[in-house]
Amino acid sequence: MLLEHKRAVIYGAGGAIGGAVARAFAREGARLYLAGRTLATLDAVARDISAAGGTAETAQVDALDEPSVEQYIADVAKTAGGIDVSFNAIGLEDVQGTPLIEMSLEDFSHPITIATSTQFLTAKAVAPHMIKQGSGVIMMITATPARLGIPLVGGFSVACAALESLSRSLAAELGPKGSASSACGRPDRQSPSPRCWMCTPPVTASPVRSSSHRSRT
Repeated sequence: MLLEHKRAVIYGAGGAIGGAVARAFAREGARLYLAGRTLATLDAVARDISAAGGTAETAQVDALDEPSVEQYIADVAKTAGGIDVSFNAIGLEDVQGTPLIEMSLEDFSHPITIATSTQFLTAKAVAPHMIKQGSGVIMMITATPARLGIPLVGGFSVACAALESLSRSLAAELGPKGSASSACGRPDRQSPSPRCWMCTPPVTASPVRSSSHRSRT
């Protein structure tokens, strides 16, 4: 199995994307630590994983609360002996369908704030642990509007572009310390291969990587 004995933290694991990734990681042998704001949805995913023979623990964590994120990661690292994967699938609560010139500043900036703040805080918390062990993967999610002009997506496009930039910056800073970073979008549905057409190569080929996604549960 690809992730056998790997320790993976998934934020927003109670959501559709986070839950699907958690189940897929579990099938590949990873030990899961599921975090989010709603324990009921997290526990439902954990039960599915346990029923299939996997291992998953849940915790209520607000990824916008820096002390909570730092403490959670410290606790997981201590309990599990390290962290191999950090995947942030938190939803952006973005407003779509409204022209930009008719949108309020709050609606426009809200997904940008959530995306940049939560991804920054979760990456900042886990990076020292991965650097210490010399390996690990930090994952973010981006999407097509980061690079293509698509109407009526509001601040979502800016949020996605910001995450790709953040991921590149992380790669540049963490690469020399044994860490790398890449931003990866949704798979190109028109492509016969399952690759992500928006993937940006890591700055270095070092063992710790970081990649980018979407959606906040």
